[in-house]
Amino acid sequence: MVHSETGRPDSAAADGPPPALIDILSGVQTTAYSWDLVSDSIDWESNAGDVLGIRNTTAIATGTEFQFLIAPEHVRQRQDAIASAKPDTSRSGAHYSAQYRFVPGGRRSETRLWLEDHGRCTFDQDGRPIRADGIVRVVDERQREEQRLLYGNDHDELTGQLNRTRLTEAVSAVLERAQRTAESCAFLIIAIDNLSVINDTFGFAVGDEVIAKTAKLIKTRLRSCDTLGRWSSNKFGVILNDCSMSAMRIAADRFIATVRDATIEAAGCQLSATLSIGGVMLPEQARSVHQAVSHALMALDKAKSRRQDGFIPYEPNASGESKRQRNITLANEVISALDENRMLLALQPIVSMATREPEHWECLLRMERPDGVIVSAGEFIEVAEQIGLSRLIDRRTLELAVDILKKHPDIRLALNVSSLTASDHDWLVTLHKLTGGKRQLLQRLTIEITETSVIDDFDVSINFVDMLKELGCRVAIDDFGAGYTSFKNLKMLRVDTVKIDGSFVRNLMTEPSNRVFIKTLVEIAHTFGLETVAEWVADEPTAQLLAEYHISHMQGFLFGQPIMSSNFPVSEASPLDGQTGPKAIVTNR
Repeated sequence: MVHSETGRPDSAAADGPPPALIDILSGVQTTAYSWDLVSDSIDWESNAGDVLGIRNTTAIATGTEFQFLIAPEHVRQRQDAIASAKPDTSRSGAHYSAQYRFVPGGRRSETRLWLEDHGRCTFDQDGRPIRADGIVRVVDERQREEQRLLYGNDHDELTGQLNRTRLTEAVSAVLERAQRTAESCAFLIIAIDNLSVINDTFGFAVGDEVIAKTAKLIKTRLRSCDTLGRWSSNKFGVILNDCSMSAMRIAADRFIATVRDATIEAAGCQLSATLSIGGVMLPEQARSVHQAVSHALMALDKAKSRRQDGFIPYEPNASGESKRQRNITLANEVISALDENRMLLALQPIVSMATREPEHWECLLRMERPDGVIVSAGEFIEVAEQIGLSRLIDRRTLELAVDILKKHPDIRLALNVSSLTASDHDWLVTLHKLTGGKRQLLQRLTIEITETSVIDDFDVSINFVDMLKELGCRVAIDDFGAGYTSFKNLKMLRVDTVKIDGSFVRNLMTEPSNRVFIKTLVEIAHTFGLETVAEWVADEPTAQLLAEYHISHMQGFLFGQPIMSSNFPVSEASPLDGQTGPKAIVTNR
C-alpha cells in the first residue's frame, strides 16, 4: 500500500497486493484504503489517484480532506454508514457500505463521480472504532438504474433539485466545513410570492409548472459550486459557497431580477412570478442547521412584509434572540410539567354581592418547576398557545377540575378553555369519559369561553355551547367587553353568565367611560336573565360602586388570595362552611 503523503511504499507495502492485482483493480475502477480513525490519516493503494481522478493523493491524506470532496448532501451518508457499524463478538470487525457523489476537482469542478464504498471497521476494547479498511469503486453505466434510484431518493420529483432532507444535510456539511476552514458561506430561502394567487386562479397543475420553471430559472444563475434544493411547496433553499455578505446580496438580486423579468409559459398561458428572499451568513450568524434555517426564515418574513419582491439579510437582534431562547426554555418547561403532572390549580374566592361571602371559587392555573417553585400561567400560557400546547393544557386542567368535582360533591366548577378546545370534539369526548356522563357531575360544571374566541368563529362557538348544554353544563363568557360582542350574540349562544373584563374594573373609580360601560352592561345582562361577575376588585370603593350597579358577584384580592387546590379540604368541613345553596369553583388561567 502507498502512503498518501509521500507516494512511496510504506512499511506495510509488503502486505499489499502485487502490481498485477493493482492493474486489475484499476481496470475495474476500484482502489483500496486503510483509515486510522484515531489519527484520521488514510493510506491509499497506489492506483487511488488514477481511479478517483486526483492528481496528488496528498489532497486525500486524511479522512477530513477526503470528506471535503464528497458532495455536501451525501457527507452524512458515509458518516452514518461507518457510525452504524457495531462490534461483532464473532469477528474482528463490522461491515459498512455507502454510496455517494465525489467531486475530485473540488466544489467548483464540473466533474462528478458516483462511488461505492465497502469496508470493515475494527474496534478497541471499549467498542470504539479505531480503523476502517475498505475498497472504493467508481460506479459506471452498468449501475445506471441503481444511480437513478439513488437520484430519486435525493431529489424533489417536481423540480429535479435536492429534496428537503438532502438539502438539510448539505447545509449541515457546508456549515461544518465553514467552521473548520473559517470560510464564509451563505444560505438563502427563496419564496415565490404570488403562488397562492396562481393556484387559486389557474389551478394547482399550473402552479406546479410555475414552481418547476422558477427552479430552472434560479438554477441558471448559480455557480457550479452552489447548491439548490426545494424547501417546501413555494420555497427553495440555496447554498452559496465562498460567499461574502456583499456577494450574497448580489446573488439574491440576480435571482430576483431573473425571475421577475422572465415570462413563464404554463398550460397555454403566460405568467410571471416574483421572489422574496431571506439570507444568513454561515458560520458567522448561525452555528447549527436549526439556526441557519430559523434565521433565514426570519429574514424572509421581513422581506415578504414589504409586499414587493426583495431581499433581506438576517440581522442579529440581542433582545429578540433572548426572547426566543426564553420561549424555547418555557416551551420545554411546559412540556415537562405536562408529562410529569406538575400542572396545578389554585383557588380564589368569588363572593356574592349580597353576602360578601365566598360563593364561587376560581381555579387559577399554576406550573410547578422541578425545584418546587410555583409560577402563574401568565408566565407561560402565551408561549404555550403559540406552539400549539393549548389542547394538552386544557385536557390536563379538565382532569384536575373533574377530580375536584368528585372530591367535593356539593360544589360547582367552571372551567376556562382555549379557542382551540372550543372546536375540539375530542375534548368533549374526554369530558364525557372523565365524568362517566353523569349529569349530577356535569350539571355542576360551567365551561368558560373567552369573548374573543367566540368572535373568531361564531358558528363553531354556537355548536360547542349547544353540545355542552345538552350534556347538562352551564356556559359563561369570560373577559366580556374586550371584543365588544353584542348581547344578541350572547342570546344566540344561550350563555348563563357574563364575566366583565378586569380592565374595565381596575380603573373604575377614575374612568367615567368604564363606569358607563359596566352600569349599562349589568342592566342589559339582567334583562337577558344573565348573572354578572366583576373581576380584579382590589379596594372597597370599587366594591361599593359595583354594588350600586347591582353586579351579581365580585372577585379580587379584596376578598382573598388564591389557595392551592391541594390545600382545599376534602372533608365536608370546607371553606364554604356555613353557606347554603349550591357552591361553585371557577377554573381559569
